[in-house]
Amino acid sequence: MMSLPFYQRHHEHYDRAYRHKALSSTVSQYQKETKSKSAVYAQGSAAYARGSAAYRHSSAAGFSLDSSAAYSHGSSAYDLESAAYSHGSTAYDSSAMQSKRSAAYSLDSESLSTSSAAYSHASESINKLAAAYRLGSEAYSFGLKNSNLMIEDQSYKMSPKAKRAKQSLISEDKENEALDYSVPIFTGRQVNISGITDTEEERIKESAAYVAKRNLFATGEGVSVSKVAKTTSEEEHHEKKSRKVAIRESAERVAMKKTLEETQAFHRKLNQDKLLHAPEFIIEPRSHTIWEKENVRFNCSVAGWPEPRVTWYKNNVPIDVQAHPGKYIIQSRYGLHSLEITECEFDDTAQYHASAMNVKGEVSVYASLVVKRYKGEIDASLLHGRNLSLSPFAVTPHGYASRFEISFVDKFDVAFGREGETMSLGCTVVINPDIKRFKPDIEWYRNGVLITPSKWVQMQWSGERASLTLTHANKEDEGLYTLRVAMGEYYEEYSGYVFVRDADAEIPGAPGAPLDVQCLDANKDYVIVSWKQPAVDGGNPILGYFIDRCEVGTSHWTQCNENPVKFARFPVTGLIEGRSYIFRVRAVNKAGVSLPSRVSEPVAALDPADRARLRSHPSAPWTGQIIVTEEEPAEGVVPGPPTDLQVIEATKNYVVLSWKPPGQRGHEGIMYFVEKCVAGTEDWQRVNTEIPVKSPRFAVFDLSEGKSYCFRVRCCNSAGIGEPSEATEATVVDDKLDIPKAPGRIMPTRNTDTSVVVTWAEPPDAKELVGYYIESSVEGSGRWEPCNNNPVKGTRFVCHGLSTGEKYIFRVRAVNAAGLSEFSQESEPIEVKAAIAAPSPPYDIVVLESVRDSMVLGWKQPEAIGGTEITGYYVNYREVVDGVPGKWKEANIKAVTDRAYRIENLKENMVYQFQVAAANLAGVGAPSKPSKSFKCEEWTIAVPGPPHDVKCTEVRKDSLVLLWKEPVYSGRTPVVGYYVDMKETEAKEERWRSVNEKPLQKKYLKIGGLTQGVSYVFRVRATNQAGVGKPSDVTDAVIAETRPGTKEVVVDVDDNGVISLNFECDQMSPDSKFIWSKNYEPIEDDPRLNIDTKGGKSKLSFKNLGEDDLGIYSCIVTDTDGVSSSYTIDEEEMKRLLALSHERQFPTVPLISELAVEILEKGEVRFWLQAEKLSGNAKANFVFNDKEIFNGEKYKMKVDKNTGLVEMIMDKLEEKDEGTYTFQLQDGKATNQSSLVLIGDVFKKLRDEADFQRKEWHRKQGPHFVDKLGWEVTDECNVMLKCKVANIKKETHIVWYKDDREIMVDEEHDFKDGVCTLLISEFSKKDAGTYEVILKDDRGKDSSELKLKDTAFADLMNEVCRRIALSATDLKIQSTAEGIRLYSYVTYYVEDLRVGWVHNDTQIKFTDRMRTGVTGEQIWLQINEPTPQDKGRYIMELFDGNTTHKKTVDLSGQAFDEAFAEFQRLKQAAIAEKNRARVLGGLPDVVTIQEGKALNLSCTVWGDPTPEVSWLKNEKSFVSDANCILKFESGKNVSFSISTVSTQDSGKYSIVVKNKYGTETSDVTVSVYIPEEERESEQEKKQ
Repeated sequence: MMSLPFYQRHHEHYDRAYRHKALSSTVSQYQKETKSKSAVYAQGSAAYARGSAAYRHSSAAGFSLDSSAAYSHGSSAYDLESAAYSHGSTAYDSSAMQSKRSAAYSLDSESLSTSSAAYSHASESINKLAAAYRLGSEAYSFGLKNSNLMIEDQSYKMSPKAKRAKQSLISEDKENEALDYSVPIFTGRQVNISGITDTEEERIKESAAYVAKRNLFATGEGVSVSKVAKTTSEEEHHEKKSRKVAIRESAERVAMKKTLEETQAFHRKLNQDKLLHAPEFIIEPRSHTIWEKENVRFNCSVAGWPEPRVTWYKNNVPIDVQAHPGKYIIQSRYGLHSLEITECEFDDTAQYHASAMNVKGEVSVYASLVVKRYKGEIDASLLHGRNLSLSPFAVTPHGYASRFEISFVDKFDVAFGREGETMSLGCTVVINPDIKRFKPDIEWYRNGVLITPSKWVQMQWSGERASLTLTHANKEDEGLYTLRVAMGEYYEEYSGYVFVRDADAEIPGAPGAPLDVQCLDANKDYVIVSWKQPAVDGGNPILGYFIDRCEVGTSHWTQCNENPVKFARFPVTGLIEGRSYIFRVRAVNKAGVSLPSRVSEPVAALDPADRARLRSHPSAPWTGQIIVTEEEPAEGVVPGPPTDLQVIEATKNYVVLSWKPPGQRGHEGIMYFVEKCVAGTEDWQRVNTEIPVKSPRFAVFDLSEGKSYCFRVRCCNSAGIGEPSEATEATVVDDKLDIPKAPGRIMPTRNTDTSVVVTWAEPPDAKELVGYYIESSVEGSGRWEPCNNNPVKGTRFVCHGLSTGEKYIFRVRAVNAAGLSEFSQESEPIEVKAAIAAPSPPYDIVVLESVRDSMVLGWKQPEAIGGTEITGYYVNYREVVDGVPGKWKEANIKAVTDRAYRIENLKENMVYQFQVAAANLAGVGAPSKPSKSFKCEEWTIAVPGPPHDVKCTEVRKDSLVLLWKEPVYSGRTPVVGYYVDMKETEAKEERWRSVNEKPLQKKYLKIGGLTQGVSYVFRVRATNQAGVGKPSDVTDAVIAETRPGTKEVVVDVDDNGVISLNFECDQMSPDSKFIWSKNYEPIEDDPRLNIDTKGGKSKLSFKNLGEDDLGIYSCIVTDTDGVSSSYTIDEEEMKRLLALSHERQFPTVPLISELAVEILEKGEVRFWLQAEKLSGNAKANFVFNDKEIFNGEKYKMKVDKNTGLVEMIMDKLEEKDEGTYTFQLQDGKATNQSSLVLIGDVFKKLRDEADFQRKEWHRKQGPHFVDKLGWEVTDECNVMLKCKVANIKKETHIVWYKDDREIMVDEEHDFKDGVCTLLISEFSKKDAGTYEVILKDDRGKDSSELKLKDTAFADLMNEVCRRIALSATDLKIQSTAEGIRLYSYVTYYVEDLRVGWVHNDTQIKFTDRMRTGVTGEQIWLQINEPTPQDKGRYIMELFDGNTTHKKTVDLSGQAFDEAFAEFQRLKQAAIAEKNRARVLGGLPDVVTIQEGKALNLSCTVWGDPTPEVSWLKNEKSFVSDANCILKFESGKNVSFSISTVSTQDSGKYSIVVKNKYGTETSDVTVSVYIPEEERESEQEKKQ
């Protein structure tokens, strides 16, 4: 065997070009056989890439690991970059892997699965296997889910030649043995990466994937995958083993060896001829034509060895089950494979095919599916996202409407979150007109970049509401989110900013986590990782960053750099080609290390050209042809020098080189050696002395800062090391990118009442800027907070989340890969206040009254008032003659404050249009749109005109209050009432309904019964004796909801009995005011009320609450978004408040608990009560039998005024203390008292308890038991005696006894957690008895006893048996040469566990043919010479004394047939093995004899029938002659004689014995030598 170099023996990432020489010939022959089928393999990468998802699914059936299917879904998510090669090459190792899996299937144990993979080491590896088993067990016991233990194995030979009868083991060189190798690790959080792959075996297959496949075609060499044993644990655990433990482990090793022998036998029977067979479809799937919504199933069966993997495709694209949960069901069982498609749709019409693949080739079968649709249905998708001309209806959006109006309701606002939280954004989208089956395009953007769904981002569209959910917010998610809704050519957008703050640091003062980790310039064993620096440094400068990597599918993170790096890019080397990795970064300052960043996207360590091929192959259409171009491999070609060598990056810490591979390199893989020298010298030194690199990239570390270096590269392969490339120009080791300078000209401007716009100037000579961080500080506080946690580009940013009215200052710093600049100069202070702007136009202008020469107009307040209250309105009018409007004229010079105005001096019967403009401190806003045309004429109608100024207030989730003003025109008679109408906003006009049946006298109404989240509109109609008048203008749409932070009016009664209503608002602007109303009429100078407002709080106090004060009291806060609330005081509420007021004026001391008594630890008696609260002036009097007692030697009294606790402690309770105890409290004018009677039996019981507690206290002064001795049965079915102790010290001893005999324990107990335990393994009857444990030291001793006899022992044994029964594995079927065996494993077996077997509901009677027994931990039922009558259902019953536990197996049908066939085969094999021809012994391996001597050899052969005997010399047949006599006597004795030997008789002689059961060969090497004297004499004669 070839000896591997050092770096290949001790590292997993060795070059696969180094192979077994023993495999070279067999693999070469195998390659020649497969050349005829090379066309199949030419499409290997693409075919395997397309089949990766299905392969993972089929693997899951074998391994019972759901995560394998998850891996296929995860790998397809990033274009199958690494999985394609992984699955593409797995076929070449599948024969070896199948043998491992076969063993794993039969063992049902994780540790045995690991051991069986290493079986090929035979006896040489038994000790190594036992050590691995122990390590795996210990790792499991310490909670380590991954022991990372791998045992080196040998490749499965793929030679199609028949093997010789003589069996031999390939010994391995000692220098290839695995040695311990330390990998740098760090202590940190373990992050589990799911969704890729889970098992170590799968990861090893992936690691060899691409390289194995490539080299197999190029060089014809076999692929040998090794699992190297190594342990990566941070701590070593040392454990002293008792004699029982040592014996148990020895027994486990024996059982392990036996299991491995059984596994090898099972492996041999899986493939009897030990040859490979190409896949063949026995049953092919058939095509189907079905209706929509029906299910369809494709079935096929496949034969071949190794067992072919079947992949299902739709239109040549692998079917991903995880991407369509519930849509596809793929099953594989006993060679039968099926694909079921549920609820088929029209889009499921396609060509489906199944592809079966193993190392011998690939074969596919095709079937079509046609899904028919019922007449009259149309797919809505035809109207959207496709070429609309394809639709038979030729419908376009423009055919329904000339324009779509898209509006957003219930919009998301600026959002703030923290890393790790879940955040949701959403908008209700209203589209007019609403066209059924025409769905809008919903797209989300972050900072202008389209967002796609991922595990971090989820998007939903309910048909009305679009939402986006950040499942695990990170700082990368911070930015401006835009929702775009498109209907055909029309679209609308809405945007809002999302801020994500750093999660709380695990270490106080540690910096925030870095962000935006990306992988750049990935190659075979190299990748550059970049990131962005965090905004928060924890108060101390960031010293640098640690980069961690994790192989995809594992949870083990490895730190890539020993020292922190400051540059925000870092080259990671030493990757394993073909494997995928993820990366994360942690920042560090002097306080500690930050939390890790979000992990990067997975990146495969592949050549860029190979990665490009992988991306292109899955999308290539199937042409029906496979074209293969083969070239003869160029063996033994020394590669030429690399070209285009250049330095692509240089920092203080490293230099990155890049080059192109040489043109002359043959067809085998090449690697590179990098050399350096100080500029101006020729002293070249090799940088990577031991490990050549595979990628045309390399990072050189350990360079002296400030020095100049030159670099060159050499190529190498198995033929040798090539010439060096041209050297680079001299490169100075220093940062080429400077830290940017500070930005300038920081200018804050007002925006809203919670935000400020900050602008700045870009720093001079800025290079490669990543963005900017902005910080804010309340003026004078000295505390700076980040405004953004993700660097923003541009020189303008809106800082949100500021406090209204506060003054802030701002500063900015720039960021690039070299670091963060200094902070800019601080800005000028600015008060956070909404920027004042002119109001928006009023709207909904209506005519409230019309006479001959004047009209009264009404309108609604502008939606945006501009940040300050409106000071008035200006009205314009114009005449309209024959539909042609004239010039606008001013109706008023002075602004009007009401939203109703009478315009005088109009012309009778003239048509007019009107417009209104609002004004505030910022000026006059834009005028409204021209109103409808109104005719100025005398209203003569009898009914009243419309009410006006209708508005909604106190909006809640199920109610609101509607207010209005009376009509200006009352009709011919006065208004007698009002009717309120309502409907849902989107409802049609005929859906208006009246809220009240009788007219209302008041001008307000609380409307209840609303549905939360529904939008409503309202209107009011006035009525008089003539009838109901015209309705008012419709209100704006109002959504029934209680907004977050909504507060209500709260009633309060203070300590002086004053009753008040209180309202608080935290949304006030500087111009906001509290307006109190009674029955919705403003309160003006009411002598019965007093209003006091301070800041955001307002209080309305009643001077003397009475009947005149009954009514609804409401409060509205102006210049807010409708903040309002009300409180109703009726007669019942008035009585309640007056009673509460009286109680507050004449109070009592409220008690939490009445007077009580308890016994303290030392036997002292404590009397106590607790008041709700006590002031500093409170005092207490203590009375016993009507006499006051005082603090002294007997009584210890205490009053805790903070907690309200009043207590009295008596040292000892005597007979004279029997009587009544009373505590009297006084706190100001409030009083109270509580009494406790202790007489008779109550007193006696209390005194006895006090005496007992006093004694117990004295006992507890030394070591003592808290919990007495008890027992429990562990998960390993062992019995543990345990007790809890207290008050122990280092000198305290514990002694265990059984039946008064001391139990010797191996270890001294450390009293951890105050628990003492004694473990009794494999508990049985001999362990029954009385157990006692004693604690003792110089302070005293205590003991506890446990009797495990009779009933107590039976109860314990029942629990032990129950645990053993629960540990039983499922029944399994095993065929032997004698018959069929059913068996199950338990943790261990005891005689008390009664075992019974039932066959077809009948108890089995055991005979010589039907036997049961227990071997070690295996409970079995042996059926010798089985017959069809033995078919049926078998039940193993385990009775634990209370419950019967059952395990069932069905030995019928296919299961029985397979087991019976295997029994017959094993039986015949045993007969053949017994009777085959063989050489029993007698021949030596080597015979050395002097020339001229006689040689006589004999041996014994055996076989039935008698074997034929023949002889070979040097692999050629020869027969007896005069010199050599061959004899075969009595059918068993063979002799070989040479009367006089000569040097011509030297050679290898072989005896071949053969009969119909087999052939065996035995070799003997004969060496004839000439004595030294004779040789010298012959030489003299010749001379």
